[in-house]
Order: sequence, then C-alpha cells, then structure tokens
Amino acid sequence: MTQAAKLLYTGKTHTSGGRQDGISRSSDGRLDVKLSPPGSAGIGTNPEQLFAAGWSACFEGAMEMAARRRKIVLPRKCAIDAEIDLLLDEGTYALRARLNVSLPGIDREVARGIVDEAHQTCPYSKAVRGNIDVAVALI
Repeated sequence: MTQAAKLLYTGKTHTSGGRQDGISRSSDGRLDVKLSPPGSAGIGTNPEQLFAAGWSACFEGAMEMAARRRKIVLPRKCAIDAEIDLLLDEGTYALRARLNVSLPGIDREVARGIVDEAHQTCPYSKAVRGNIDVAVALI
C-alpha cells in the first residue's frame, strides 16, 4: 500500500461470543446479526456465510468496473454463487472458496475476460490470493 492511498471507508463491528451463540454489530447499527456455528441448529449466521456475501458483492462491483472499461453493461440477471468451505487439516482450520459467476447474454470469451479482470482487482480476491485455494468458474 502506498502512502498516497486514499482511505474510502472503514467498516467497524463489535463481536462478542464468537461462533458459539455470539453477536456482531456494526458501529452504524446497520448490521446486527446473531452468530452460530456452521451446520448447527442455531438461529444465527456464521463467518463463512458473511464472508461469502461480502466477497460476492464486492466481486460483482469489480465485474461492473471491468465491464464498463469494455463499454459493456452487465445483464440485470448476472449473479455470483459464492461458497466458502471451512476445513480442518491436520488439526488447523483453513478456508477454501469457489465463486460461480453467471453472466447470461454475454459472449463467453468476453465474460471470461470480465471475470478474470474482476478477480485481479476485487479487494477480497487480492486479500486471499496465495492464502487459500480459490476457484472462479464462469457458469
């Protein structure tokens, strides 16, 4: 990060209780969620679902920018199905991700270019690059 980088936004949350029946609230009150362990009968969400939602939303924004550079309007029905796996590998936890992108009505080669560029520019993709296994598929 350069010293010239301009801060655009800081998301702030307060979490207590963690995965085990915890809560997480944003400083502006817009996010207020109960947390439960993945796969449990608890009523809350879990960090993997929150990560999938955040990454897919950000990725779609990166696709919009990539499409705009190509003077293309993304179809209204474009979608991203994000899957975040929580793994236990030799006693330590890890993540794995799949982003399944649908760009109906766009030529497959053009769509592939948009998706590839988005994966290079999306801040979430940058944050995990080299840290977790990621598969980005055009479906």
